[in-house]
Amino acid sequence: MRVLLQRVEEASVEIDSSILSSIKKGLLLFLGIEAEDTSEDIAWLVKKITALRIFSDEEGKMNLSIKDIAGELLVVSQFTLHASTKKGNRPSFIKAARPELATPLYEKFKVQLEEELGKAKVKSGVFGADMKVSLVNNGPVTIWLDSKNKE
Repeated sequence: MRVLLQRVEEASVEIDSSILSSIKKGLLLFLGIEAEDTSEDIAWLVKKITALRIFSDEEGKMNLSIKDIAGELLVVSQFTLHASTKKGNRPSFIKAARPELATPLYEKFKVQLEEELGKAKVKSGVFGADMKVSLVNNGPVTIWLDSKNKE
């Protein structure tokens, strides 16, 4: 499971010219699910994301977590995080999980984030939908998390 995390001042998801979800200060999470992913991958990522100290304290140092600032999360599914560009010029998405496996894992990921932060703090896009994502990146701070590499 992969997450591309961006610290934001605000972010939103639009579907069919309507804003579906929006957040203020917090994290935008692009989530890519692989065929081999399990509940263990979710647990590791949720723990890492909610404890990651990437928000500034009163001295301007990255020392606070999403919990510390009572920030919000916006979760967006993105199978392209598992793109392979090794051969040719068209990416292969063979490692990305099929919707019948990925959808329940995506939903479980959101539920576990809600359990950590509270339901009102976690917003999302729609799995598999054609979405327009807008954000104001703060920093910019962008971090790559991969539950298989634990980096």
